[in-house]
Amino acid sequence: MILFSALAACNGGEKKETKTALVYVKTRKCDTVDTYFGTKIADPYRWLEDDKSAETGDWVKAQNKVAFDYLATIPFRDKIKERLTKIWNFAKCTAPFKKGKYYFYYKNSGVQNQSVLYVQEGLTGTPRLLLDPNTLAADGTVSLGALGISKDAKYLAYSINRAGSDWSEIYVMEIESGKKLADEIKWVKFSDIGWKGDGFYYSAYDAPKKEASALSGKNEYHKLWYHKVGTEQAKDELIYQDKDHALRNYSGAVTEDEKLLLLYGSESTSGTTLAVKDLTKPGSKFITLVDNFENNYGVVDNDGNNLYVVTDKGAPKYQLLKIDITKKPAYENWEKIIPESKDLLESVSNCNGKFVAKYLKDVTTRLYVFDKTGKKENEIQLPGLCKVESFDGDKDDSLAFFSFNTFTAPPVIYKYNVLTNKMNIWFKPDIDFKSDDFETKQVFYNSKDGTKIPMFITCKKGLVLDGNNPCFLFGYGGFNSYYSPEFRIDRAVFLENGGVYAIPGLRGGGDYGEEWHKAGTKCQKQNVFDDFIAAVDYLVKEKYTSHEKLAIHGRSNGGLLIGAVMTQRPDLAKVAIPTVGVMDMLRYHKFTIGWAWASDYGTSDSANYFNCLIKYSPLHNIKEVEYPATLVTTGDHDDRVVPAHSFKFIATLQEKQKGSNPVLVRIDTNAGHGSGKPTSKQIDEYSDIWSFVFYNLGMKY
Repeated sequence: MILFSALAACNGGEKKETKTALVYVKTRKCDTVDTYFGTKIADPYRWLEDDKSAETGDWVKAQNKVAFDYLATIPFRDKIKERLTKIWNFAKCTAPFKKGKYYFYYKNSGVQNQSVLYVQEGLTGTPRLLLDPNTLAADGTVSLGALGISKDAKYLAYSINRAGSDWSEIYVMEIESGKKLADEIKWVKFSDIGWKGDGFYYSAYDAPKKEASALSGKNEYHKLWYHKVGTEQAKDELIYQDKDHALRNYSGAVTEDEKLLLLYGSESTSGTTLAVKDLTKPGSKFITLVDNFENNYGVVDNDGNNLYVVTDKGAPKYQLLKIDITKKPAYENWEKIIPESKDLLESVSNCNGKFVAKYLKDVTTRLYVFDKTGKKENEIQLPGLCKVESFDGDKDDSLAFFSFNTFTAPPVIYKYNVLTNKMNIWFKPDIDFKSDDFETKQVFYNSKDGTKIPMFITCKKGLVLDGNNPCFLFGYGGFNSYYSPEFRIDRAVFLENGGVYAIPGLRGGGDYGEEWHKAGTKCQKQNVFDDFIAAVDYLVKEKYTSHEKLAIHGRSNGGLLIGAVMTQRPDLAKVAIPTVGVMDMLRYHKFTIGWAWASDYGTSDSANYFNCLIKYSPLHNIKEVEYPATLVTTGDHDDRVVPAHSFKFIATLQEKQKGSNPVLVRIDTNAGHGSGKPTSKQIDEYSDIWSFVFYNLGMKY
């Protein structure tokens, strides 16, 4: 039991602060013990892994009551939600992409739960609503996933996800009429949609033997199928399966000319195989180009039997190669088109017969135009520190569109002409936020082992560095991902109230290529935590903030990061927000797609990796000390990082917490890992997170 502050009305409306007892849920313990290579590890809250049981359901309700009762006492909670809603309420638009005679893009009028898909003929056509997912569920919990458009732009195949689950269903509609067809495909997961003729390729698992285990059972035996429009799923053609390897995923893509089928295989989040099938020859077999998972491959385009492929094979910072599939497909026969450079080659797009290459230089975007032989023609000049997303060009069109992102303003959509090297604004949002009052700077600091780490810091112009500013430090550090400039609507309310928002480029991410990624994986994972802790040291030393004015946050693998650093350094921050985190490092691979993360983590099935994992696994390193004010957040439909991670972590934290800082869990119902979460739920969640942060950092609103 701890005490928390509450405001009570008395004496004609005057308010005074009182103390009310915060009583945690008493979580039942069991005597489950596992033995790993002679070491016994207790797992007393194992029963919480059964997220469908009545007992777990009651526990969730009880935990939410404690959390929401606490949040309800925060006097400015409603005001934060009101302000956040107002900031959020502006028109948003994605960069359009072209298919046939149509341009497609998403729009959101402001606080619509889901963005709406629009289509128009040419650039001057009248926009027409094509697909509105808000009509599919009253509470907005059905979201759009993958899209696939037939070559003749007659059909649209689209997937939907319900309540944030990774499970998808695919449907088909006629683009011109907007008519939805009878086609329905279920139990789809981690799938592209690759059109060929009057059908498409997709990836799926067999239906779970018990539907009750659909959100937690291990995903095995991924298969590639072909569906012909107008037929039942039962008649779909099985294109590829691997009966010998249950824990591999396969996805199919078709080249623009529909002559080649590309088959990608993976057994983790890093490394792919690549095979190709000639669709012009009936009965042709797959030609294997890559048969191992040592590197990553992505086909950009083809020119007949020549494939243009971006890969880190022989180039940790990636290069563009040309492969003639009719000749010996060995690597030594592949031709370098754009060789590796000192900066990371993120992606390559084909635009009017030219290649537009997107590079990452110190975690910010650079764009260059090359001809088909790899000769550099010019740079596309971008103003300031930014990230370019969704560079959508067409191999037969000189116009392309891209999204220009910064930390201080919502994305601006540009139209670019590759022939003239000119660009102009196509869409600029109008938001109730004074972007010009804020600035972003990039700094570099040394980690524990001397490695130089980049970090973005965003705050009000003219900030006084007196060590007393509230600061919000966000981190991830894994799976070759990175965070370059992006505007987050929810964080605007923190910046407006004098907050400092910082993001370091931790090892384990893809900030500087594959070597940077591997330096934060498996038994080198501690580097990630050291990089984050060193970021805190820098911010405190340079007087941006203090430990008592700092909140730390991470999602998913970033939730693991926060769980690890708060258990290693309980004094590091005043507030910790681990969101949908991987907290049980000994059992993560036993649920849904968790096995695919072994390339970053290793698994406890190996003595070597067990000895590494047990040292930092958040669940297993909680001691009887005072931890920061902690708000764990998760969703009851999260079938990527199952909520059992958060459940067991918070039960243990509440058992062992000393001192007065609250340690709570907020469990969103009918919500998953985060993708596709409706706007209303996002506003509710972030209002609670910021209320918790403001309140426990002693901020005034």
